[in-house]
Amino acid sequence: GFGGQKFMPEVLKKIKVIKNLIDQKNLKVDVEIDGGINFKNCAQAKVAGANILVSGSTVFNENNGDLKKNIEVLRNS
Repeated sequence: GFGGQKFMPEVLKKIKVIKNLIDQKNLKVDVEIDGGINFKNCAQAKVAGANILVSGSTVFNENNGDLKKNIEVLRNS
């Protein structure tokens, strides 16, 4: 990937499928999503089953680059 990549909403369905398989097999596995994660779609990724969100552009560019605030917003969305 690359910085500023657009979010691909079709991956949410894939995350749900893999999360269901993980739950069915009672595995302790993290599900990470990377690519276009921002304040608008981070909650969707979490609901789908991702528990690790990689966000570069949003963390470094929003709110005048206030890293702490931006990470907090992503965590609490």
